Amino acid sequence: MQGQGWDLHGPEQRDGIRCSWNVWPSSRLEATRIVIPLGCLYSPLKRIENMPGPLSYDPIKCNGCGAVLNPFVQVDFRTKLWTCPFCAARNHFPPHYAENISETSLPAELISQFTTVEYELQSINPVGPPAFMLVVDTCIDEDELVHLRDALQQTLNLLPEDALVGLVTFGTLVHVHEIGFSDCPKSFVFRGEKEYSTQKVQEVLGIAPAMSRQGLGPGPGGPGMGRQPALGRFLMPVAECTFVLEQILEDLQKDPWPCQPDERVQRCTGTALSVAIGLLESAVPVPKQGSRLMLFIAGPPTVGSGSIVSRSKKDNIRSHNDLLKNQAPLYKPAVEFYRGLSDRAVANCIVVDVFACSLDQVGTLELRPLVSRSGGLIVLADKFGQSVFRESLRRAFERVPDPAAAAGGAAAPGSQLQMGFGGQIEVLHSREFKIAGAIGPCASLKKAGPSVSENEVGIGGTSVWYLGGVDPATTIAFFFEVTNTNATPLPPHKRRYMQFLTSYQASNGRFRLRVTTTCGLWHCDAADHSPIAQSFDQEASTVLLARLAVHRSETEEIADVMRWLDRALIRLGAKFANYRKDDPSSFRLAPEFSIFPQFMFHLRRSKFLQSFNSSPDEQAVYRHILLRESTSNSLIMLQPSLLSYSFHGPPQPVLLDATSVRPDTILLLDTFFHVIVFHGETIAAWKQQGYQHQEEHVNFRSLLEAPQNDAQMIMNNRFPVPRYIVCDQHKSEARFLLSMLNPSVTHTSTEVASGQAIFTDDVSLRVFMEHLMKLTVQS
Repeated sequence: MQGQGWDLHGPEQRDGIRCSWNVWPSSRLEATRIVIPLGCLYSPLKRIENMPGPLSYDPIKCNGCGAVLNPFVQVDFRTKLWTCPFCAARNHFPPHYAENISETSLPAELISQFTTVEYELQSINPVGPPAFMLVVDTCIDEDELVHLRDALQQTLNLLPEDALVGLVTFGTLVHVHEIGFSDCPKSFVFRGEKEYSTQKVQEVLGIAPAMSRQGLGPGPGGPGMGRQPALGRFLMPVAECTFVLEQILEDLQKDPWPCQPDERVQRCTGTALSVAIGLLESAVPVPKQGSRLMLFIAGPPTVGSGSIVSRSKKDNIRSHNDLLKNQAPLYKPAVEFYRGLSDRAVANCIVVDVFACSLDQVGTLELRPLVSRSGGLIVLADKFGQSVFRESLRRAFERVPDPAAAAGGAAAPGSQLQMGFGGQIEVLHSREFKIAGAIGPCASLKKAGPSVSENEVGIGGTSVWYLGGVDPATTIAFFFEVTNTNATPLPPHKRRYMQFLTSYQASNGRFRLRVTTTCGLWHCDAADHSPIAQSFDQEASTVLLARLAVHRSETEEIADVMRWLDRALIRLGAKFANYRKDDPSSFRLAPEFSIFPQFMFHLRRSKFLQSFNSSPDEQAVYRHILLRESTSNSLIMLQPSLLSYSFHGPPQPVLLDATSVRPDTILLLDTFFHVIVFHGETIAAWKQQGYQHQEEHVNFRSLLEAPQNDAQMIMNNRFPVPRYIVCDQHKSEARFLLSMLNPSVTHTSTEVASGQAIFTDDVSLRVFMEHLMKLTVQS
């Protein structure tokens, strides 16, 4: 704690973790009364300053519960024993530890400031480099194809030279390119409307099944007889096939099949994905070796499994209304098909990314379970020539220094891709509470046990989850349930412990385990809840509630989710606010809770819960990104930041409110997905008259440049790259900013107020707070 308040950002910088409550009630009954669930947001691969480099030995684990040695264990230096804080089991140090350990000589994992450490596992042999399968849609215009071809050729230069790469193109048919055959372009063709099992893919391509390569499959004369491995034919190291691949991409043509004006093109996205996954299942030389399938699409799937709309243009692509009224007959079969593909992807450590560039919907709503469960990325743009697509694709291959190369004393330390593969996370904790579930880009590995709650929240019923593709931004929300009862009060100095074990394959083929151990306080006095109130983290709680609301909205009516949010806010106010019964004017919230109602107001209006002005595809992408981003990034999505630039002083943050719009200011709005520079009416008029080009108005030129420079800084550190919009007051693109503002001034306002009137029937924050205070204080 710092002074009277909690240091909420310390644990995030030290361990990548934020909790909704930092002091927990010690009984199940009291835990239900604090309204906001007990949970935390954890970023397993967050870059942590001063964290020791990967420890090149295997961790020591407790014989009782499997927890890894950590700074919170009790060490007996005389008998060389350590006591596990999770299960109180006493464990012997192995001989090489026992010989050297003392109060002044501790291994890194026992030093108090290293509550997060990473091991490079020596007991698991490194596997080869990851494989990248490019799955490319050819049903696109020639201009777009040129941009896509150029982006893919640049991608090849970003891959490590030893990484494996393969190419599948699709339109009416699916073409699997044999890049190992360099004499002339050669590809195997699959029909787009047909389904292919893994065995059938192996049979058509003439490749040996994975089992037979491991000595487990059929012997001589069996089904795999006479077949060649896929490696060297359909997957090759980048260094060996760059020329052949670039030649294939250079010759890539638009899908040649004819299409009537009243018909959509034949695009078999589902079949292409199924064939590509089937190839990777057979091709990756080592079981569980990480691979990444990168899908580039420019329109909706129209034929074969996974199609979302018929070919006839008389049939519209499903809208929010169609989904609400159950009038989208292809929606559920498509979701089931892609979910089936996600099971195969999870079983084989395949990450699926989607890069969609189209002005129409492309099916990201149906594809989302496949991407999310495999730990993949979704980027949505209008065109392949846009920086949103090109720069996002480049940033997906960002590199970090390779600690192993640096430790080896190399003159120029190597670098490796920041992405991890085949990630899994296990949560261990004290016995007084149970794990209820997780929400984020993960899939259950169905490991039940006494530590798992029967009341599932999100993806529950397990203490281990599959993460698939992981990177420093990946953040998972975990929810807990206190099981201790009032009948068994806890001793005053009892602590609660949590340990997160994240294993993954780094892009250099080595396996790593990151271990984060945290310790927290219990509060036992039911009559005094002030220590619990003072430990409230309103930012983390907002993000946890947002994730819960999005998760519930996928199976429940939005109106029910809204009511649930409203009830939670009213109950929280009734529990922790200071007020006199039936006197709304007496309502006061402590600083720990003061911004929380404002966050809830913006969450209720956000594109994550409101379907107005966004397609089902766009909303699916927004939700996917919200469920994988960190606390600070998620807060920007829920309540965008607004900066004001004027001649009156330096840039300053202003309220996200209609009154902040002034004729003589420039506003910079960051919504995470968009970065908007908005010129007030007077500024726009001066700009139109070209004052910025005149030497005597150099200050005006500087004023115009300042928000643009700041916008560039924001966009430089963001994935996916946001769309950049420059607009003027009273022009059409001003809607991007006005739609985000609190409508404190509307077309119906009778009071004369500064700012711009917003044409809406939405309630303002003031009206929202008045209703909240009235409902909270009523008897």
